[in-house]
Amino acid sequence: MNKYVERLYNGIIKENPTFVLMLGMCPTLAVTSSAVNGIGMGLSTTVVLVMSNLLISMFRKVIPNGVRMPAYIVVVASLVTIVQFVMQAYTPSLSASLGVYIPLIVVNCIILGRAESYASKNPIAPSIFDGLGMGLGFTVGLTCIGLIRQILGASLGITVFIMAPGAFLVLAFLVAGMNVIRDKMEKKGKPLAAPSGCLTGDCASCSQSAMCTGKLPESAKKAEE
Repeated sequence: MNKYVERLYNGIIKENPTFVLMLGMCPTLAVTSSAVNGIGMGLSTTVVLVMSNLLISMFRKVIPNGVRMPAYIVVVASLVTIVQFVMQAYTPSLSASLGVYIPLIVVNCIILGRAESYASKNPIAPSIFDGLGMGLGFTVGLTCIGLIRQILGASLGITVFIMAPGAFLVLAFLVAGMNVIRDKMEKKGKPLAAPSGCLTGDCASCSQSAMCTGKLPESAKKAEE
């Protein structure tokens, strides 16, 4: 498989941020009351993902190792500010609907995670496609949840799906569906990525594990040895 197509497939299917890795749950549950909100949030995050991956990959050799995370946050915050201003200018109603969750893209674990685990270690072109794949996967996840909640809640009048518990219910059913797909693909010898990250206590690849758990990341352990 072409490496660029592989990055797209990885983000949309194999390691979908919403249904497989369970990342970015705050905006996933908060803004998916409609399909439009899901698309808007997903595409906004995609733009920031692609541009941040591009810039971080471009400057990966000149960013000092000790200030990686602050540098990433400055880059992401600058991009989010631009996206927010553009949305306020051209899509004010959508910007108002998404509210504070647009500025909170700055601390979205998908963006910082891809910056740390991929863009900082790979060339520009693959990093761009990695960001695009992850962003589209996030968009697909939010749009599916928003569409189902909109149909069941607004169209059919099942009010629980308009409320916060509805987001949990829809997410649970969609994740269960992804688990069925994962089982089928494993039987075919093409397993999807297992859920990882903070929800599973997997700190091995996290550069911030020393601060949140008292454990050193694997890279730091090897450096000490």
